[in-house]
Amino acid sequence: MTHATTPVLVIHGGAGVIKRDMSPAKEKAVRAAMSKALQDGYAQLKAGKPAIDAVTAAITVLEDDPNFNAGRGSVFTHDGKNEMDAAVMEGDSLSAGSVAGVHRVKNPILLARAVMEHSPHVMLIGDGAEAFAKEQGITLVDPSYFRTDERWQQWQKALKEDNEKKPHANQDTTKHFGTVGAVALDSAGHLAAGTSTGGMTDKRWGRVGDSPIIGAGTYANAKCAVSGTGWGEFYIRTVAAHEICMKVSMLDEPVPRATAEVINQEIPSMGGNGGAIALDADGNIAMPFNTDGMFRGWIGADGVPHVAIYDDEPDPSNHLGVPAAPSSTQ
Repeated sequence: MTHATTPVLVIHGGAGVIKRDMSPAKEKAVRAAMSKALQDGYAQLKAGKPAIDAVTAAITVLEDDPNFNAGRGSVFTHDGKNEMDAAVMEGDSLSAGSVAGVHRVKNPILLARAVMEHSPHVMLIGDGAEAFAKEQGITLVDPSYFRTDERWQQWQKALKEDNEKKPHANQDTTKHFGTVGAVALDSAGHLAAGTSTGGMTDKRWGRVGDSPIIGAGTYANAKCAVSGTGWGEFYIRTVAAHEICMKVSMLDEPVPRATAEVINQEIPSMGGNGGAIALDADGNIAMPFNTDGMFRGWIGADGVPHVAIYDDEPDPSNHLGVPAAPSSTQ
């Protein structure tokens, strides 16, 4: 199999109802964090490191930034806790690791990688995952580390709407958006994917979404790598990330078309929405979404980080001939 000689890194910071009235200070902070994530991840690739190193380096930056729903910026559950999920996968070996429902792990993506590399398992959850983290020397913090005033206020709004039996009305309290992820192609032609999330605002009963489920929100094989962001229940039901990669690797579909067919057709036809980033073994990028915006960024041959937020900002996806979202999307 031929492979690209120039490494590529693509990231996302979540899809959803992203308003243009975001404060200039917040928009500047978001763009700066994404640029840093791209630079840190790409430095790994330029040094000849494997794709998984770029993925974890980039995602760690976003987990540490309170503007994203992962790590320190994770949303609150109905019970007032922060429960985080993450997953990684290497395309060449199909090795994978994931964690779900952790409360004290500073960087869940690093624990997911430790599960992949230092355990015989693929997924660990809750207290058991944190016991493994302690054994592996993964940094644990007091749960108060994850609390931010912005997320706390979002939770209070959500609880008020719950008590009044109202739907979650705006981007601050919407339940199902907010995830960070990365996909990378290294100089050896190997792909990797990773995703990390704080899940849904006001989630209950130990709910787990698509991000840590291999094949749903995260997947990579020798020809394709995907990280999703959106309404996780629909990504699980469609096994979205795996389906995209099967279209690419088994049906030889171009990665923009394969990704858009799942994100802009199949998931909306069921009532879901969101976005994804995808990368193939030739360095072709796709980043479709069917919401008003998606935090997204990429870096490749020019070595310059590129960041976009809104739906009218250009990105590398080749949308010619790509199917549009059905008119009946929710």
